[in-house]
Amino acid sequence: MQQDGAPPHFRLDVRCWLNDILPHRWIGRGAHEDLMFCPWPARSPDLTPCYYFLWGYVKDKVFVPPQSVGIPDLKNRITAAVETITPDLLSRVWQELDYRLDVCRVTKGAYIEHL
Repeated sequence: MQQDGAPPHFRLDVRCWLNDILPHRWIGRGAHEDLMFCPWPARSPDLTPCYYFLWGYVKDKVFVPPQSVGIPDLKNRITAAVETITPDLLSRVWQELDYRLDVCRVTKGAYIEHL
């Protein structure tokens, strides 16, 4: 899982696997010899479902009155929030990701104000 602000993985063995299995069909950090569809835009949280969906969704479910009274309660609230994510909701998240990737492809990774 990608941590807050951490760059995407760049391991050589992962890139070699992607080049073999998905040549010219993967988006990521790469080197000149890699067979990417296009490079992953630097620091692009708008393309990461955890940023544009999950953190806000969980926060909206967890931080409602009455506030949690300790770590065990907070963990229970987080678990309960994640358990409310339905297959239909995930489908809509993936549709949004598809849209964002299309915008990224069309603009060739340029900065996009409205996302």
